[in-house]
Amino acid sequence: MAKIDVVMPKMGESIQEGKILNWLKKVGDRVERDETLLEISTDKVDTEVPAPAAGVVAQILFNVGDTVEVGTVIAYIETDVSATVPSAAPTPPPAPAAAPLPPPALVSAAPSASVGQSAPSVSVSEGGIVDVIMPKMGESIQEGKILNWLKREGDKVERDEALLEISTDKVDTEVPAPASGVLAKILFQVGDTVEVGAVIARIATSATVPPSASTAPTSPAMASASNAPASIPAPANVMQAPMPPPMPAVSSVPAGNSGGIARISSGRFYSPLVRSIAKVEGITQQELDSIVGTGLEGRVTKHDVLAYLQTRRAKPAPSVHVPQTSTTVVPTPAPTAARVVAEAPSTASAQVSIAAPSPTILTDEQIYKKYGQQIEIIPMDRVRERIAVHMVQSVHTSPHVTLIAEADVTNIVRLRERYKAEFEQREGQKLTFTPFFIYAIVEAVKRYPMVNVSVEGTKIIRHKNIHCGMATALPDGNLIVPVIKHADMQSFTGIARSVNDLAARARAKKLTPDDISGGTITLTNFGTFHILTGTPIINQPQCAIVGLGAIEKRPVVRELDGQDVVVVRSMSYISVTVDHRVIDGMLGGQFLKAIVDTIHGMNEQNVRM
Repeated sequence: MAKIDVVMPKMGESIQEGKILNWLKKVGDRVERDETLLEISTDKVDTEVPAPAAGVVAQILFNVGDTVEVGTVIAYIETDVSATVPSAAPTPPPAPAAAPLPPPALVSAAPSASVGQSAPSVSVSEGGIVDVIMPKMGESIQEGKILNWLKREGDKVERDEALLEISTDKVDTEVPAPASGVLAKILFQVGDTVEVGAVIARIATSATVPPSASTAPTSPAMASASNAPASIPAPANVMQAPMPPPMPAVSSVPAGNSGGIARISSGRFYSPLVRSIAKVEGITQQELDSIVGTGLEGRVTKHDVLAYLQTRRAKPAPSVHVPQTSTTVVPTPAPTAARVVAEAPSTASAQVSIAAPSPTILTDEQIYKKYGQQIEIIPMDRVRERIAVHMVQSVHTSPHVTLIAEADVTNIVRLRERYKAEFEQREGQKLTFTPFFIYAIVEAVKRYPMVNVSVEGTKIIRHKNIHCGMATALPDGNLIVPVIKHADMQSFTGIARSVNDLAARARAKKLTPDDISGGTITLTNFGTFHILTGTPIINQPQCAIVGLGAIEKRPVVRELDGQDVVVVRSMSYISVTVDHRVIDGMLGGQFLKAIVDTIHGMNEQNVRM
């Protein structure tokens, strides 16, 4: 018997703990690999935690309602080859997700510890099987493409040794081995695109692995696995999406939700818990798409769904199913849920999007008919799609207000001119204007920390650390926002080094997941393109973004010895766009003035190179 740890998973770089919502298994219950074990909630997402191995729940260390740090062991599973025979799978009552697992995925993954009768390659008692999963490379990234396997089946690997290379919309990176052992099975090939969380390989951790592990493709079961990678993601999908038939609570579901809830719809990801609630409560896909999400990137959280349900229950009749009783002006007998919800009176209309209906997708033929033949149709790449969705969600989530001030940046220009050669010789990097402005933003945030916040429902989350993002244009025309972590704890030189390092790696697509997550405030520099000023869109879930205009020499009036004189100074317009839900004009103005005052006060004494 081997004891397997169940740990509180990391649901994002900025999330350090999770709250246990519900245990779906109790001590003594049998579980299958990837069967849902419990539900957890974090600041940004509600989700389910699957069992890392098949066996019996031996011990539960934390109770419902407990808040647990990421990486902490929350339960133990005892594994035994005899405990995971397929006949035992139907015994747990809440196992709609377990039924589809055995036929395709478990048979094709012969080395897995969850198939007791066909696991000749590894003895679980001697070490077991460790899954290699497609890692989450950022909150907005849901899949990755395999670029290269650095190891072959049968090769020995050490813990943290690079196993393969993957590519996502934003970063290319290596995936390390989660344990030492032998690479028993590769489940996806080079070029395959795999969902985050899917098992992509298995490592046998036992001391002695029979030769069949390296020659497994010659067996019928393994051969079928290598030819059918599409069958492997089934456990992940089954685990995350509730299966329609065996849900006892479906008796209360209205007939309108027969089609199920998609994992991703209208460019927005829905967590397993949100989809489960929607299914049980009979919320249609259109209704779910119409709900304004308060989570990361506008995602719908459990609280958003529950608030929407309260609103819907307060109505005399479900507008989706009884359109003839609605007072809407929509003449069609079957209006979309989003439109009916938007037009129906509600005391909690803040939870409903008025402009959320998904746009009609035209075919190429329809596009040519609409615009004529003298056009070129250019499909968006995935990065541009994500940017588009992110921007629209930000506008729908936050009421944007932009404030603009003029700053005399002559001191910065002179400091840079004086020290740029010395800095480049000492650091091997160019000294740009960006670190000066980030330094000013950090100092202003220290004075007004309530701009360094996020919003979760009706709660304001004040971040104690200052992680400053910097919008960076990529050679392909797209945009990415790497983050300078703990900018408030870095010297000016440290900030300058971080700026150059992140910008260089962003353009070379060498950023890591940590480099692009966790920002609390962002800087964007449209002055690079000689633009005087702009009104940037907030980078959710942040609540403020600072914009820099072009630096130009302009004649300005200054008072000298009581007399007004016209002098030539280097000037720039600085803007700050804030989320008016939590940052009012006074606080936004004070923050912007603090940035300008810090810039005006920069000199050799307080900015040490």
